[in-house]
Amino acid sequence: MGAVTLHVGDLAAMSAYYREALALTELRGTGGPDRVVLGRGRTPVVVLRHTPGLPATSRNQAGLFHTAVLLDTEEALAAAVAHAARHPLSRFVGNADHGVSRAFYFTDPEDNGIELYWDRPRDTWQWSGGRVAMGSDWFDPNTYLRRHLDETAMRGAAGQGAGVGHVHLQVGDLTVARRFYVGALGFEVTADLPGALFVAAGGYHHHLAVNTWNSAGAGPRAATLGLGQVSITVPGRDDVDALRDRLRHVRVPVRDDGRTLRFEDPWSTLVEVAVG
Repeated sequence: MGAVTLHVGDLAAMSAYYREALALTELRGTGGPDRVVLGRGRTPVVVLRHTPGLPATSRNQAGLFHTAVLLDTEEALAAAVAHAARHPLSRFVGNADHGVSRAFYFTDPEDNGIELYWDRPRDTWQWSGGRVAMGSDWFDPNTYLRRHLDETAMRGAAGQGAGVGHVHLQVGDLTVARRFYVGALGFEVTADLPGALFVAAGGYHHHLAVNTWNSAGAGPRAATLGLGQVSITVPGRDDVDALRDRLRHVRVPVRDDGRTLRFEDPWSTLVEVAVG
């Protein structure tokens, strides 16, 4: 998964938040007067596009549930959580042990969801019939931070590895979402949960999730603040060509510039697929 693009109303405030709360840095040579790209090292995590005048996103419309930022170690996760928790504009909304990962959830100042998480080693994940076991067990966040928070990691948080591990979307209908993201795009289903579907490539627990917990019956998205684009990278041009042909076969309009495909999902969410 590539960087998630967000339409923001206050570019300066949102850029400051992602720098200070998530210890991201602005990537040189990638932005512009109305666009800021932030990440870790050379890996972009979020693209902020200044689009003042758009209405705020609604909780029950299709769009972004959260952007999930994957950290390399538990110490890095603890440092990221501590940074986010100390920021006055962060809203902590919970944490969970999913079996395959441990995760903490926040909301940014313009109501975009953020997940900060660490994966357990793949050889510890439990699979059955092509489905991975994922729970949602609570654990004490303060005990976790006391155990894993390292002041060295805190001071060097901006230099630690991180990237978008998965993206979680709100959609209007799971059957339609399965037809599009599995049938057309080619992801494999890794978990079915009440009101949610998890899909991935390459044996990961999930690169993309969709749910109808707040948005059942939602139609195509209107232009609002919040989610602007979901980005996916694939190994080679052959993968791009195969996807283009599948999308055209199911009559999804596609823009192809020779390296990148751009198209919309059934809820008008813009998706970009490019060679990594």
